[in-house]
Amino acid sequence: MSVKSTVHTVTYDLLRSLGLTTVFGNPGSTEETFLQNFPKDFQYVLGLQEASVIAMADAFAQTTRRPALVNLHSSAGLGNSIGNLVAAYHAHTPLIVTAGQQHRELLIGDPYLSNRDAANMPRPWVKWSYEPARAQDLPEAFMRAYAMAVQPPAGPVFLSIPLDDWNHPLEGPAVVRDVSRTYAPDPERLRRFAERITASRRPALILGPDVDRARGWQAGVELAERLNAAVYSPPLADRASFPEDHPLFQGSVGMSVKAIGDRLAGHDLVVVIGAEVFRYYPYVPGDILPAGTELLQITDDPAVAGAARVGDSLLGDALLSIELLTAMVGDGSGRAQPEPMPRRHDLPETERSPLTPDEVYATLSRARPQHAVFVNESTSTMAQHAEWLPAVEPDSFFATASGGIGWAAPAAVGVALGDRDRGVTRPVIALIGDGSFQYSVQGLWTAVQQNLAIVYVVMRNHEYSILKSFAELEETPGVPGLDLPGLDIASVARGLGCHAVDVTSTGDLEKEFILALESGATTVIVVTTQPEKTML
Repeated sequence: MSVKSTVHTVTYDLLRSLGLTTVFGNPGSTEETFLQNFPKDFQYVLGLQEASVIAMADAFAQTTRRPALVNLHSSAGLGNSIGNLVAAYHAHTPLIVTAGQQHRELLIGDPYLSNRDAANMPRPWVKWSYEPARAQDLPEAFMRAYAMAVQPPAGPVFLSIPLDDWNHPLEGPAVVRDVSRTYAPDPERLRRFAERITASRRPALILGPDVDRARGWQAGVELAERLNAAVYSPPLADRASFPEDHPLFQGSVGMSVKAIGDRLAGHDLVVVIGAEVFRYYPYVPGDILPAGTELLQITDDPAVAGAARVGDSLLGDALLSIELLTAMVGDGSGRAQPEPMPRRHDLPETERSPLTPDEVYATLSRARPQHAVFVNESTSTMAQHAEWLPAVEPDSFFATASGGIGWAAPAAVGVALGDRDRGVTRPVIALIGDGSFQYSVQGLWTAVQQNLAIVYVVMRNHEYSILKSFAELEETPGVPGLDLPGLDIASVARGLGCHAVDVTSTGDLEKEFILALESGATTVIVVTTQPEKTML
């Protein structure tokens, strides 16, 4: 007697054909019908809280450059995940996020665990959101979700699935479709851009996160060298897209209207590729662009192009656009060579107590292993990271794209799992502030359970340092809730199964960092540091 196919069997066959065999999740009663008889060729990555689950899947998808499948619990679990779903949306990460819904026959009465408006709940932080009208529509909904997630601009999508849909009889197989993941720029418009760039006397390139996502690192180097142009990183970049030790690299363009306008003074043309114009943080008024400066933007996201307050835009894949542009622009060898960015490598002879962030990063720089990937969520020390640990390879720097905290601790897990999935071995190092670490600390448990070699360096300055800098900028004295006394981070980490140590000197930090790299296990190093005033 043959076994009849169901929505469950047909959907799982579809997921196999799409390569979606890793499921990141935290199960609930409305998800168990999906997870029943979980196939042996699938992997379930358990996170202990839904925000951690989303961040793991986000970093996994970014690292593998494949969409990731997420399974959350009804409306409550989806609600827990929203903060990191915002980060995935801004990072253009293709995620297929699912959540269980109550039994269809109960929905009319708003039962316990139902999502009253499932399709609207995750908006606007998903590209598409849907609850199938019929159980038999579910495989087709998954196929559409996949297509929507991977097409540019890539991003998360959401499916709400009533728990009784999975056992519904259904003839298979599901229809499998293939869709384009890139598109080329308008050739005539690109030619006009190339003419304006060739005519520029002192151009500046700003290469954003989408360049690295599109595998455009080397292409960006070739374009910059052909133009002999200064290269900047955009404000608050969540990935690095240009070697930060390159002679043409000039550092970050800044974070405020005034800082960016001042930084770009002297350039007659600014070319922004794969980034927003601009991702501002503090409000410091000024001119968006200096007088006499023009701007060109290339992006695969129409919304990003539409939101730009200045300049002319062109829609196209970052890598294709850069390659085509490099072949069109004139040689820039006649332009004056930009002055190399000054780098400060001097520290006081006497070690501070507590250590300064510069001393911490300098120590890590001395012991930095080759081909390391860094995940950073120490908001007040990003400048020190850029100074002492410049990105020198593609896919080697990750940060949250949203500005919220609680992303990096589980994201490091996603990076390590993504490396394992694609057969790559490299050190994964997460640099996190003590405040950020509390938001998704449960991600450490997953790292331990998955036997991942991750070194977490937690800088313990006993406060939300970045917010104290903002309080000064905004002239708001007496703000409560900015101090963080009494956190025993190492003990919490040990409770989740990690090896954890507290250090107070550069010597101990270097020793423990090297031991952690050699151990092949998940290690948390807590280093006491002085608060850092951030220049905003």
